[in-house]
Amino acid sequence: MKTSDLFVKALENEGVEYIFGIPGEENLDFLDSLKNSSIKLILTRHEQGAGFMAATYGRLTGKPGVCLSTLGPGATNFVTPAAYAQLGGMPMLMITGQKPIKASKQGRFQIVDIVNMMRPITKFTKQVVHGSTITSIVREAFRIAMEERPGAVHIELPEDIAAEDAKTHLFAVAPTRRPDADSAAIVNAVEMIKNAKMPLLLIGAGANRKRSSQALLKLIEQTGIPFFNTQMGKGVVDERHEAYLGTAALSDNDYLHCAIDRSDLIINVGHDVIEKPPFFMRENGAKVIHVNFSAAEIDDVYYPQLDVVGDIATSVNRLSDLLTPQDNWDFSYFYRVKKEVHSRISKYSLDDRFPILPQSAVQLIREELDEDGILTLDNGVYKVWFARNYPCYQNNTLLLDNALATMGAGLPSGMLAKLINPDKKVITVCGDGGFMMNSQEMETAVRLRLNMVVIILNDNAYGMIKWKQEGMGFDNFGLDYANPDFVKYAESYGAIGHRPTSHAAFRKTLQEALNSEGVHLIELAVDYSLNHSILNESLQEKICIL
Repeated sequence: MKTSDLFVKALENEGVEYIFGIPGEENLDFLDSLKNSSIKLILTRHEQGAGFMAATYGRLTGKPGVCLSTLGPGATNFVTPAAYAQLGGMPMLMITGQKPIKASKQGRFQIVDIVNMMRPITKFTKQVVHGSTITSIVREAFRIAMEERPGAVHIELPEDIAAEDAKTHLFAVAPTRRPDADSAAIVNAVEMIKNAKMPLLLIGAGANRKRSSQALLKLIEQTGIPFFNTQMGKGVVDERHEAYLGTAALSDNDYLHCAIDRSDLIINVGHDVIEKPPFFMRENGAKVIHVNFSAAEIDDVYYPQLDVVGDIATSVNRLSDLLTPQDNWDFSYFYRVKKEVHSRISKYSLDDRFPILPQSAVQLIREELDEDGILTLDNGVYKVWFARNYPCYQNNTLLLDNALATMGAGLPSGMLAKLINPDKKVITVCGDGGFMMNSQEMETAVRLRLNMVVIILNDNAYGMIKWKQEGMGFDNFGLDYANPDFVKYAESYGAIGHRPTSHAAFRKTLQEALNSEGVHLIELAVDYSLNHSILNESLQEKICIL
């Protein structure tokens, strides 16, 4: 059969459900092979949207999401989603086309060396030069994409190779068992934890797996060790748990850091230096045990004293088997800090002024969204408020990016979350800047008949950078712009637009949108005027409680 037919058969063999993308003329053989496949083609309006959807599929399922583009400009548009998946630990396969490699009559037209372009931002990149190798290349790409730490892989299929006949066989998808940690490392970790006076547990993005969630809950309930999480570790353990202290939304000097700085040992499960640091290691500060699928990458702010390398859930379960509460542990200070954190972050959460404060928007959204509802965020200053103030009850119910931290991913992520979770309510929150970077995917969402809510926090500016600008003492300059009428914009795509003008009207609108069919866009005026005073001035003046 044709190489492109074999390619599709190999993808079916891997259990691929969807391919997101925009085909070009170099993909036409592949497209023809796909038309009779069980795999559904989801046509998007930009390759970035396709890539973000594929990466989010990988994040939520653990299986590589697949996206497709043509050569040249189509392939270069995959660079940001590739980095998003690679830094975020999301398995994803990108398929790109290319001009014929045996004979071409178009010179160098549209030709970019995509394989070498992808090399620094993927785990694997390869051009197919003979049809008989396609099935082994696909199997290897999927294996590498899912291997810890998961990430992006890329296959380039030239036009002439796609059309040629090939004869080969499919490769069985063999399950992989992750190795257990060395017993000596487990014993050393147990001794360090037993001898500590104020141990703390940190939960990071790498622990955002169901087995790890169960293992961590067992460890917390068996030992009573308090825990905090990184932004991408939110929801791994229900944040209503009495041992939860808070989320490290900032790297340093937040109220939570009073507890972190007082701890003498941090058991760091699933965090690595790719995610923005939840704390800085310091000389003579707390010791750190690194529990992860791979050893720690040493950095100026992160240099653990012990690595426990192996399957995270297994490692945590083994720690639980050997640990009981110790008489020398004292968590009383941590719980005093917890009360302080709660009192500080709850301030303004019930404020009903309009334009709405971000803290109040977070509170209202949490009250209206189901426990298993999924919230996806784009990137902006509101992400700090959601990380601090939004209690997360289940893993992967708050999808934010604190690794690449790119704008433009929020809407495609929300669309994918709804596509594969049709029975769950999904809200996407974007800033006006991030929304406009991939707003054309509103058409895709409408075409797919997704029932979801998109909230645009509108301040007519790049609010995150304005906050940083003010914090550094610079004048307000260069960050304001005008926006379209978002209600009319939504309606032009066939979505339903809303513009509430009060706190109460926003709640009513959100309730109605969540319980109605269709794509609902809510333009919400936001007031960021307190960001500087709360997140800069007040934190600089804070004094940790005694």
